[in-house]
Order: sequence, then C-alpha cells, then structure tokens
Amino acid sequence: MTTVLALAAYAVLVGAVLPYALSGARWTHRAPTAAVLAWQGLSLTFVVAAAFAVYHLVLSEQHVHDGIVGLLGTCGLAADTPPGASPAGAADFGLLLAPATIVLLPLGWLAATAWQARRERQRHAGLLAVIGAEAADYGATVVEHDAPAVYCLPGRAHRVVVTRGALDLLTDEQLRAVLAHEQAHLRGRHHLVQIAAKAFTRAFPGLPLARLAREQTALLLEMIADDRALRSHSRDALATAMCEVAAGRAPRSALGAGGTGALIRLRRILTPEAGPRRVTRAGGSPRLGGGAVPAAAGGLLTAVEDPGRALVPRRGPGGPPRRDPTAPGPRALPLPVGRTRGSAAREGSRWRGAIGSISLIRLAL
Repeated sequence: MTTVLALAAYAVLVGAVLPYALSGARWTHRAPTAAVLAWQGLSLTFVVAAAFAVYHLVLSEQHVHDGIVGLLGTCGLAADTPPGASPAGAADFGLLLAPATIVLLPLGWLAATAWQARRERQRHAGLLAVIGAEAADYGATVVEHDAPAVYCLPGRAHRVVVTRGALDLLTDEQLRAVLAHEQAHLRGRHHLVQIAAKAFTRAFPGLPLARLAREQTALLLEMIADDRALRSHSRDALATAMCEVAAGRAPRSALGAGGTGALIRLRRILTPEAGPRRVTRAGGSPRLGGGAVPAAAGGLLTAVEDPGRALVPRRGPGGPPRRDPTAPGPRALPLPVGRTRGSAAREGSRWRGAIGSISLIRLAL
C-alpha cells in the first residue's frame, strides 16, 4: 500500500501541481528546448506512475509485486514459475487491462492524431498544387491572397507557403527572416512534438498537465524557431515580419509565422536581456527599467491586446491612465486568412505601431 500511495502522490504532483510551476517559470523562455523536454518528461512520467499505481492497486497478490518477473509470472510467461502455482486465468488478464489502458490510451490517441494530421496535410498539399506557384528565389509556394500570411506545411512533401499579401508588405530581409523561421520548424520536425502534445490532451482531457503542456509546447516551439532564424537575421527584421503577418492564420495542419503568443515572442526578441514572464494583461506587465519604461510597456501591452482601447495622458504623477470614452470597442486578434484586405491592413498598421513602441523600449533600457 505504501508503493501505491507514493506512486499516486507522484502522479497527482506531476499532473496537477508541477505544470503550473513550470508554466510560470522564468527560465523556460531562456531555454525553450530544455523546457519542451521538461514538458515531455512530465507527460511520460505521469503515464508511467499512474499505470504502476493502478497495477499495484488492482493486483494485490504477493507474487505480483515482484517487478517485471512477477508481472510475467501472473501472465504465465515466467520460465521459473513454481510447479504448484496456479496458471494465470482470465481474471488475472482482466485485472491487467486497467494499467494497460492507461498506457495504451495515449498511444491510441497518438496514432489517431497522427493519421488525422497526415490526411489534413495531404488535402492541403493537393490544394496548393492547384492554386500555388513556386518561387524559386525563396524556395516557397506563393498563393494569390490579399491577407499577409506565411506558414509551413510539414510532412514528406513539406513546403513553405507565402501569400501575395505578405510579398507586397515584407521587404526582402524581412521575408527571408520569416522564411528562416518556417524552415526551422521543418528541420526540427516540430509538428511531431505538437501531435504528441495534442494526443496527450485527448487522452487525458481536463488534466492540467495535458492542457498546459499543449499550450506551452506550442509557444516554446515558436521560440525555438525564432532563435534559429535569429542566427542569420536581425531581430528587427524578424519582429517586423511577425507584426506584418500577425493578421494571417495558418491551417490547422500547418505552423504559422504569426504563431502562438506573438506578443510574448515579440518582447522576447526585442528585449532579450529582460527576464521572461508570462504576460497576459497590461496590469501584469513586468518591470523593465526606470519609471518611464514600465509605463510605456504597460501602454504597449494594452494597445496590442486590445487595439481599440485608447489611453489619454495621466491626470497626475503616478496616476493611472484612463480610457477615452469615445474610443471604439476591442477587436479580436489575429484575423483569419479569409478576411478582406482592408481589415488585414488595419490590423497590420496596429502591429506596426506596436513594433515602434517596443523599439523605443529597447532604446530606453
């Protein structure tokens, strides 16, 4: 019973407590590759601990608790089974189904998720073969669409897709920076990691570890691709390109340059010396420096997350900003690819204003 309690306590700790601590850790944004491995390690050890806890709980006979030898003996497969021992019956195999289910459930969802993603990629690749045109200079497929978007389609027939709107908006340096970001996704086979995280979420819905692992893995993979692109391109070029294509949304089977957590990634790219934190609201923006810089950062976060909110000057020193009652309401970001060119241009202009504000913050540091 002590073993059961220890394994169960570890499963609860890994499944419901440690995920919140890891998602809020500051080091994960500085070392995204190690953080992805940490999330995968937590998922794997949760499955192993839960399976062995159930195994020890349902099979209470003494010979079953002798490790692998005891398990083989229960199944009638051990070579040194005592002559007088009763052979394994249907009840024993039925009891083994409980721990086996915990292991086979995520594996089954992994196979189903991988098959579904492969079908979606094949269907999208067939569509691109009809409407796309190859751009040999950039090694990408160009799609005639007004909304700026850049994404990669992984798999055997992998390719990087660029819309005409992105070609019109981005400079050559910016385009090559965002293409390097997508190529990093393809070389790292990041879609396989996302498939595994999605399958784990389907196998254990409602588990904090599953939900946070999927969210954080998507963000960390984008950061890994950002770091690869920054090896050969400037920070300003990549950040500006991200802002331009933030209005576009990639298909479900693809990885887009706008990607997950664009605001957090922008701050990480342009202010690498600042300690990474999870930023969700303007009031939770971290301290960047002197008194003027935190105020500028707070206003920037508010403007990006809520572009329709306008801040007017403070009433006095240290006073909070107040909202302009004549300002329009908030608009959702990012826009899907199917929006009109005018709406995409308006969202792009807001992001370009945000990039200018972040550049000012960099100069103030």
